[in-house]
Amino acid sequence: MARLPRVCLPGIPLHLIQRGNNRQVCFASQDDFAAYACWLQEYASKYRVEVHAWVFMTNHVHLLVTPSTASGVSRMMQSLGQRYVRYFNYTYRRTGTLWEGRYKSCVIDAEHYLLTCMRYMRT
Repeated sequence: MARLPRVCLPGIPLHLIQRGNNRQVCFASQDDFAAYACWLQEYASKYRVEVHAWVFMTNHVHLLVTPSTASGVSRMMQSLGQRYVRYFNYTYRRTGTLWEGRYKSCVIDAEHYLLTCMRYMRT
């Protein structure tokens, strides 16, 4: 069965969640967090996605973003995920999937929910 297309409109904020497969650790050291953050910044700039807030937990990630183009978020997450998984697998001498499938995304009502979502991510 084909997957439904994501709702991703330019200028509309999204809350993204990406979880580790089977809730496994995706960030085992401070270097892992730093690498992910660096590549997030690189790909967000490349694909014109504004990152408002983020939370990196040991086994999942929350991002609050606003794309400038309809394909920006998907291209950013694909590039970021592929690069980070290669790094993680090489660093920890492992193979296979790191993420629990596709990232989850939820459209955010900027007027009513954007700041609430940011506060949730910061607590």
